[in-house]
Amino acid sequence: MSSTSSGRDSVDRRPYDAKSGAPLPQREQPGYYPGFSTLGQKRFWDEATRQKVLDRVHNVPPIRFFLPAEVALLETVVAHLLPQDDRMPSRRIPIVPTIDKRLHEGRTPGYRFAKMPPDGDAYRIGLSAIEHMAKKSYGRAFGELTWREQDELLKSIHDAKPKPGAESVWEKMPIHRFWALLMQDCVEVYYAHPWAWDEIGFGGPAYPRGYMRLEHGEPEPWEVDERRYEWEASRDSVSDPSENEIASHDGHPPAGQGGTH
Repeated sequence: MSSTSSGRDSVDRRPYDAKSGAPLPQREQPGYYPGFSTLGQKRFWDEATRQKVLDRVHNVPPIRFFLPAEVALLETVVAHLLPQDDRMPSRRIPIVPTIDKRLHEGRTPGYRFAKMPPDGDAYRIGLSAIEHMAKKSYGRAFGELTWREQDELLKSIHDAKPKPGAESVWEKMPIHRFWALLMQDCVEVYYAHPWAWDEIGFGGPAYPRGYMRLEHGEPEPWEVDERRYEWEASRDSVSDPSENEIASHDGHPPAGQGGTH
C-alpha cells in the first residue's frame, strides 16, 4: 500500500499497468531510463557544481517558514499535484522543504502579479482557503477527507470553480494565479533534483564535460537507451485528463491514450 495515502481511506495510490490492471512496482528510479544515474557524471563537474548538486541530495532543508499544520496540509496537497507513489519512499524528492526554504529566504522569480500578495502570504492564504472549503463542503478538515474528496476539492481550484467556503479569499487573490504559483514551485523543485534528472535521462551540468555528439541524434557515451514507461492514474483519481481532453489537446483520436511519466 502506498505510504502517501491520506485522509480516511487507505487505498493503493500507485499508478497501474493498463494491460494487466496491476499497480506498478515501486522503483528507486522510475521513468524512461532505468539504470541511468546523473551522479555517475559528477567526476566531470567542477567542484562548486558538484557540491551544489550533491547538496540537493544529501541536505534536505529544515522547515522554517510554514507552521506544522501548514506543512501537513501542503504535503498532502503536493502528493496530489505531483505524486511519487511509484518511487520507493527513500527516493522521493522532498518538495515542501525546498518551497519552505525559498519562502523563508524571501527568494522570488523577480516579478509578482499586481493582484497577488507576496508569495509567502499567498501560500498561507491559499492553504487556509483549502481548509475552509473542506469544512464547508464536506464538514471535515482537509486531512480527514478521503483521497477522492481531496482530489475533487483541488480540481475545483484547478478549474477556477472553487467549492464553497473561501469566497472572500478568492476575491482578494486570483484563484488561477494561486494554482499557477503552487504548480510552478512543485515542478521546479522536482526537476531541479538529480533523482528527477535520472528519470528523464538528463546528464546534469554540461560544464566542463560538454557534449561531443551534436548531430544525427546519436547518444552520448554516458547515456542509456530509452524505454517506454507507461501508466494509468489511480482509478479514483479525478485529476488525470480524460481521453477526450487528451484527444482535443493533441489532435489524436481518443482510443488508446495513456499516461507516460
